[in-house]
Amino acid sequence: MNGAPILLRPDWLLMLVPLAVLALWQMRRRPDAGGWQEVMPPAMLTAMQHLGHLTADGTGWRRFVPLIGALTLILGLSGPALPRADAPVLAQVDAVMLAVDLSPSVAEGPGLVQAQLAAAGLMQRLAGRPVGLILFDGEAYLASAPTADSRLLETQIAAMGPGVMPGDGSRPAAALGLGGELLAQMKRADLVLISDGGGIDATTRSAASRLSERGIRLSTLLIEAVAPDAPPADARAMIEMAELGGGAAGTARDRAAVERQLTRPGLTERDPGLTAAQYRDFGPLIAALALLPILSLLRRGR
Repeated sequence: MNGAPILLRPDWLLMLVPLAVLALWQMRRRPDAGGWQEVMPPAMLTAMQHLGHLTADGTGWRRFVPLIGALTLILGLSGPALPRADAPVLAQVDAVMLAVDLSPSVAEGPGLVQAQLAAAGLMQRLAGRPVGLILFDGEAYLASAPTADSRLLETQIAAMGPGVMPGDGSRPAAALGLGGELLAQMKRADLVLISDGGGIDATTRSAASRLSERGIRLSTLLIEAVAPDAPPADARAMIEMAELGGGAAGTARDRAAVERQLTRPGLTERDPGLTAAQYRDFGPLIAALALLPILSLLRRGR
């Protein structure tokens, strides 16, 4: 995470404009002795001030004390913050889950490289959106919850290979079901099925329709290369899945349509609450310092 400081509430800096105007007015204002300067001869006014019975608030640094307090308060309200080293990894409201087929027809053939390149390519294009990873064969397993940490996903993608999955067969319906559970609380979410189309049946189609009904868009990327002796890739089934899920369809080598779907406007807006959780806010401490110059005004002179 970038270590540069940020402002969590920068709109408060607009208050610096009227504060600057007030400071300019204060600099040009005539000395003020509580109105006594209007009725008291200058010599008597000077003597009373020398004795400490009257103060000329319009001169010296004390007339700027309220402005200093206001400046400190504005800076605190603007929310100066630094990244937290212990910041939790949080799934945002616009997460994407990649469900990658690692059944033998993919993992034991040239389709494995296609699957890895497709997943890595999508992850790079989705900078700004949390991305999670599901691996499936006959069962589905969560490899990574939605996260903005691309290094974690790169490690998971690189580790894909034959023997990684404990089971056999191909059941994409399990991956769609698991993805739907993980994305259930998201306001906007996408699931991308990266597969050769094997195992798509009526249960899988029903799962795609349920995702669409819950506002989760399903897109598909076809892995065209399959292992020797495996059934050919089923492009028609993958296109049908995208139509049922309300998403886009493409191939592992041609991801343009799916990438446009996933980067559509409005999905990269970040939740302010989650952004604040990633930073340590020093605003309250700085705002509290505004009390120091203000309290100095309450000190009674001798």
